[in-house]
Amino acid sequence: MRVHVVSDVHGNSRDLATAGDGADALICLGDLVLFLDYADHSRGIFPDLFGTENADRLVELRTARRFEEARELGRRLWAGRDRDAAIEGAVRKQYAEMFAAFPTPTYATYGNVDLPRLWPEFAGPGTTVLDGQRVEIGGRVFGFVGGGLRTAMNTPFEISDEEYAAKIEAVGEVDVLCTHIPPDVPDLCYDTVARRFERGSRALLDAIRRTRPRYSLFGHVHQPLSRRMRIGRTECINVGHFNATGTPFALEW
Repeated sequence: MRVHVVSDVHGNSRDLATAGDGADALICLGDLVLFLDYADHSRGIFPDLFGTENADRLVELRTARRFEEARELGRRLWAGRDRDAAIEGAVRKQYAEMFAAFPTPTYATYGNVDLPRLWPEFAGPGTTVLDGQRVEIGGRVFGFVGGGLRTAMNTPFEISDEEYAAKIEAVGEVDVLCTHIPPDVPDLCYDTVARRFERGSRALLDAIRRTRPRYSLFGHVHQPLSRRMRIGRTECINVGHFNATGTPFALEW
């Protein structure tokens, strides 16, 4: 059995269309939307609306952790515009491309920049969306938990620690635990390019120690200090920043 896993697609529909080649199934761990490409500030919803110069400034402020100034910049730029309508229209366009690129079968969960309420409109019969749920693939049980935890970035699908922990609990014991964010381990959470810690989940870490899945697969941190480590018997693996690499992680058994 061979399963390919991607995360942090961020608009890369070209490579997504071939991500399932040679695999029995594709797993997507979220973040399909590209709001702003930190490597190329001309790409994404924000520069399409406000230009590359404003995108440069926003990245500069966020990287310096000057989040209130970043929010003030956003307030000035959005003044007089219907923010929700503009973003939703752009996201719908991206989702139409992303979901059309998914092979059959695909198993997917949400990232922190996704809009879960729109997914039912785009997920075809070959795509199974899971969040706080389990599915059997090739004789192994996979559990899925989507979204991220609340941060100063205030991305669209951030939830409370309690709600996230409840979804982890609902999944229970599985062979492979699939999440968007990593467990709360510093080396897995630190982004070496952004030079900051992303939020990992303590509840996920506790579940790994308690239930001992074979694998914990995740994304979210684009350039982690460590891409993989073992916690007890569990191999914890960041499957990679698919937007940049265009290469899925392969899991075989």
